[in-house]
Amino acid sequence: MKGIVLAGGSGSRLFPLTKITNKHLLPIYDRPMIYYPIQTLVDAGIRDIMIVTGGRNSGDFLRLLANGKEFGLKHINYTYQEGEGGIADALALAEHFADGQKICVVLGDNIIEGDVKSAVEQFRAQEKGAHILLKEVPDAERFGVAEVEGDRVVGIEEKPKRPKSTFAVTGIYMYDASVFQKIKTLVPSRRGELEITDVNNAYIREGTMTHSLLDGWWTDAGTFDSLLRAANLAAQSVARRQGEAGETASAVEGTVRA
Repeated sequence: MKGIVLAGGSGSRLFPLTKITNKHLLPIYDRPMIYYPIQTLVDAGIRDIMIVTGGRNSGDFLRLLANGKEFGLKHINYTYQEGEGGIADALALAEHFADGQKICVVLGDNIIEGDVKSAVEQFRAQEKGAHILLKEVPDAERFGVAEVEGDRVVGIEEKPKRPKSTFAVTGIYMYDASVFQKIKTLVPSRRGELEITDVNNAYIREGTMTHSLLDGWWTDAGTFDSLLRAANLAAQSVARRQGEAGETASAVEGTVRA
């Protein structure tokens, strides 16, 4: 399976922070935002990764990431999105990279606490179709919302005023090779963009969409409030890991002295 990180867009909701840099290069506590989705893919066992970027600062991704040595990678692929055609439009640029294989797509501003390895393994075994990760949230109206009946997702509505559930569709999607044909059938939304929700609903109509629930916390980082929340959550996770490491080291030291 191949991995794709979508890191284009103008980041207008974060202006003036994004006046001179791409949103996905802003810091989330101790690391650039783009590090988090890449690490999500690497932790899931995916090593063949493409970054889809855009705007005037796209060259900064190459300067920052190079070939991905910090993540244990030998190579990172890059492609460029002209303008702002939406998430599905950005994904379409990766068709040649996918080369008929299954893909795991992560939005560049999505930060998670845990990992998606089990979901990736589940999709590897899935014959065809798509797989999405859902998270129960208190403010579902901010996201694409999944309507769930039993163990099936029967529809997804984008930013509904009256959500049919509290399950948000996170920015982590897994697709088979037919995703690119589905994108070619889309028409722009009222925003003038090709919407990823329309892609997901195409799989739902086809009856090949599966889903799982994401463990741990999840947030986007596309607004000032969510950028701050992401930094705070990341800081808490780092502090917890350091605390656990310190406790382990103390225990080992005590054992050695004994």
